Amino acid sequence: MSSTLFRTKKVEQSLLDTEEPEHALKKSLSALDLTVFGVGVIIGTGIFVLTGTVAKDNAGPATALAFVAAGVACALAALCYAEFASTVPVAGSAYTFSYASLGELPAWIIGWDLVLEFALGTAVVAVGWSGYIQSLLENAGWTMPAGLGSREGADTFGFDILAAALVLVLTVILVIGMKLSARITSLVVAIKVTVVLVVIVAGAFLIEGKNYDPFIPKEKPVAAGSSLDSPLIQLMFGWAPSNFGVMGIFTAASVVFFAFIGFDVVATAAEETKNPQRDMPRGIIGSLIICTTLYVLVSIVVTGMQHYSRLSVDAPLADAFKATGHPWFAGFISFGAAVGLTTVCMILLLGQTRVFFAMSRDGLLPRFFSHVHPRFKTPHRPTILLGVLIAILAGFTPLTELAALVNIGTLFAFVVVAIGVIILRKSRPDLPRSFRTPWVPVIPILSVCASLWLMINLPAETWVRFAIWMAVGFLVYFLYGRTHSRLARGEAAEETPTAGGGAA
Repeated sequence: MSSTLFRTKKVEQSLLDTEEPEHALKKSLSALDLTVFGVGVIIGTGIFVLTGTVAKDNAGPATALAFVAAGVACALAALCYAEFASTVPVAGSAYTFSYASLGELPAWIIGWDLVLEFALGTAVVAVGWSGYIQSLLENAGWTMPAGLGSREGADTFGFDILAAALVLVLTVILVIGMKLSARITSLVVAIKVTVVLVVIVAGAFLIEGKNYDPFIPKEKPVAAGSSLDSPLIQLMFGWAPSNFGVMGIFTAASVVFFAFIGFDVVATAAEETKNPQRDMPRGIIGSLIICTTLYVLVSIVVTGMQHYSRLSVDAPLADAFKATGHPWFAGFISFGAAVGLTTVCMILLLGQTRVFFAMSRDGLLPRFFSHVHPRFKTPHRPTILLGVLIAILAGFTPLTELAALVNIGTLFAFVVVAIGVIILRKSRPDLPRSFRTPWVPVIPILSVCASLWLMINLPAETWVRFAIWMAVGFLVYFLYGRTHSRLARGEAAEETPTAGGGAA
């Protein structure tokens, strides 16, 4: 039985699957499209919220160093993703990678987990977007009708129609085609990055050198728990350690790490990339470099505009501009955050549908969902199904309930991909690799350690929910997936090929 649980799917077979007319996705994305997708999903509310939180409670002006440290941790994982995505350019990201290296059961576990993570992430972002839009409408003097606005704190029946509508509109866009999605994402990301750059440039003229003293605070200058007890931060991350000095920088890095999560979603679009061997590494690593640079610059500006001890928690950038006599930027920044969340929502939904599609094409989920649209060449069936379900979830469920599950699945995926790189280097040294992770196995091992360290710091309730979802996944696999997979039915070879097989 153990041999069937850890049977691997040959890379060559995965590539052949992408050529079946009924199951083949259209290749239309370039390196620029992938980079835009990466920037679009990474830059969200984190850049507008986390900077003030960690500066005030952990690192002070040295928050810039915390972003660098978090960026390095993500870069370790990104290097592993880049090798896999260029070697196995197939939809599914970590699921597909682990199927080729670790086996069917580990692949199912990570695929099942990513489906949940992306679903909850999409719903959370949609509800957050609805909140920003309602705030902007209220500033303009228009209030949503009772029962159709945010469900947060509501004690009566209601439906967040804006959150649900956003998910449904993005679902239609994703069904119509990846190129349209890429064009819309490019436009929205351009607006979002412009807002961030304007904030950086305008804020640079308001910097006062005295606000950088001390650069690395040794102790907290404000009442304990003043901002890490914020409901927003507890909501987003579920944990709130508080250290100072040099350790405060690393504590801050572990918090702001969550502002980077999302670059791995780029790998789910590998199959729809024109030249994945060249463009996937560029898209993954390029988007991470751009976002790290923007995060560092924002943290330098905001801690220079206002002393870190006086930064607000929920809106540090907007409030810093207010404190310096420029309140107009508050609305401008809220607009940028609302626009930014649109692309985050779209790309998370994109990632989920591609993982679901890949699992169904392998037979681990019903093959009904593995057929692409005859005209648009997109996985329309899983996209419509998941889009409707997430729209309902976002409409009826309060934000606090949706956001309770932290991104433990993403960190778990980082671990799996890093281990997979080491294993595939040993089992298939013959595979052509247009991009090779440097210093293997050192880089993958460091990536595993960094991810495990962050996972250990997650709250106990997150691990409990993770365990429950995994238990359900095991039931689905043993009752359906194990016997219906294409490997079990002999539709794809199980044996690892000899050296020289190569991949297209």
